[in-house]
Amino acid sequence: MIKSMRKDKQNEVGAKMYKFISGLLKLIIMKLSNSLEVQGKENIPQLHRYVVTCTHESYNEVIMLGTAIYPNQIHYMAKKELFNNKVFGKFLSSLNAFPVDRDNPGPSTLKKPIKLLKENKTVGIFPTGHRMKYDEGSPMKRGAVTIAMMAQAPILPAAYVGPKEIKGLVTGKAIIRFGEPIETKHLPKDMKRNEKLEYLTKELEQRTIQLQSELNDYVKNN
Repeated sequence: MIKSMRKDKQNEVGAKMYKFISGLLKLIIMKLSNSLEVQGKENIPQLHRYVVTCTHESYNEVIMLGTAIYPNQIHYMAKKELFNNKVFGKFLSSLNAFPVDRDNPGPSTLKKPIKLLKENKTVGIFPTGHRMKYDEGSPMKRGAVTIAMMAQAPILPAAYVGPKEIKGLVTGKAIIRFGEPIETKHLPKDMKRNEKLEYLTKELEQRTIQLQSELNDYVKNN
């Protein structure tokens, strides 16, 4: 009982901290410096129960993605090594991030994000698994698709173009483009689980490639 109350209190504090920091970042990034352009806002689901994915070359995508869908809050999956430092780990937790073991993923890795989705919350995942330049040869891990499928939640794909250094959040110009959500509930009943995973993973890959290509063309022509 006491443990549960403490956890609820931590969640409440985390939500307030996230709201404060995200609100401040939105003021600086979108109002004062005008350094973020958001495309495809109409594709963001009205219900918060979805998995949002994005290309991932730096930590800036984490900040910009959160700013793009504010005031909705994203609960990010983060590698457990980032939580080794207690102070930084608490800071990450206050921003709704939670640790996962990427080297040894197991059933417990899926429980937390699925629970969040069933609580009508948004989970953020970078499906390449780590920071890397995204292109057609970049493999996607199945984690995002597996979680979305098990929670029967849609996947909102996104792509990012912009600065990769922190100072660029204010001095540069970034663009996030959201694509149409990928539904995970209405697949043919005769499809096996692995077939569904493979189909949805390929669909996510194709849509992400398309979004990134559209963004790159937009930047070249503007």
